[in-house]
Amino acid sequence: MTPINTTNTINRKFSVAPMMEWTDRHYRYFARLISQHTLLYSEMVTSGALIHGDKQRHLQYNNEEHPIALQLGGSNAQELAICCKMAEDYGYDEVNLNVGCPSDRVQNNMIGACLMGHANLVNECLSEMSSATSLPVTVKHRIGIDDLDSLEFLFEFVNEVKKSGCTTFIAHARKAILSGLSPKENRDIPPLMYDRVYALKNEFPNLEIIINGGIKTLNEIQDHLLHVDGVMVGREAYQNPWLLSHIDDHVFNDKKKSQATRHDIIRLMIPYIEDQLNKGQRLNYITRHILGIFHGQAGGKKFRRYISENAHKPDADARIVESALNLVPEFL
Repeated sequence: MTPINTTNTINRKFSVAPMMEWTDRHYRYFARLISQHTLLYSEMVTSGALIHGDKQRHLQYNNEEHPIALQLGGSNAQELAICCKMAEDYGYDEVNLNVGCPSDRVQNNMIGACLMGHANLVNECLSEMSSATSLPVTVKHRIGIDDLDSLEFLFEFVNEVKKSGCTTFIAHARKAILSGLSPKENRDIPPLMYDRVYALKNEFPNLEIIINGGIKTLNEIQDHLLHVDGVMVGREAYQNPWLLSHIDDHVFNDKKKSQATRHDIIRLMIPYIEDQLNKGQRLNYITRHILGIFHGQAGGKKFRRYISENAHKPDADARIVESALNLVPEFL
């Protein structure tokens, strides 16, 4: 068995979670303008989509996005290994295996959270993935599934999976209920149990343990970092992206903090938007990711409304964004 690469220099102290239809390359470019150090994850891509589908469409990204990780979904170890080689060829910084998605569609293909009931298979997948690449290979999982939700089960799962050589475990601090709840309900209804993730770190002090689930504020991020090695934030980083503006300084201790304002970030996005439009992208495919930049600010609703009402039009261009920006007071 080839041990998983543990010599990587990726700093996982803070990351944005992989989110289907949200963390595409346009969002990631936008997020990188706000934070230089945050680790960004792709949407989950299944091994089948990469091997049998449009590899270029799924793997393309902007060079500015680094550090960037590719999240894979699958349970065929050989196919996952092939995809890891693709990720390395494309220049990704990390490959992550999804063992947390609870949707029926992925369950039927033995992808996501259902794999927590098959720790030996996860072990096999991660081992094969590592053998195919020099990139760090990590795993994102839940704290349990259905009735397999005890702390002992979580410890047993991690103990088996770490035999693959995997040293980074990203734990969503909710269990997944595989029958009866939708993916959306699985993000809210099972209770958050942060203490389980803290206990995981205490049980396996030599592993890198990242906590995920329901985290919304800088204070919460800093509190979690007293107990675990890193924090991953999902929906809040998308819906309130200005949260990322505090990360480089307060989490990564980069005191050369950018003084860019929200207005500055949108102005920096405009050349990117123009370039993407020239390449055939639709404006609303890009602007949907920037709607939360003025979350809680005067004029924020007007900004969101103007873009939402106009960006989908056939002749929409970057002037829509400029006009929306003018609706938001720059200096109060």
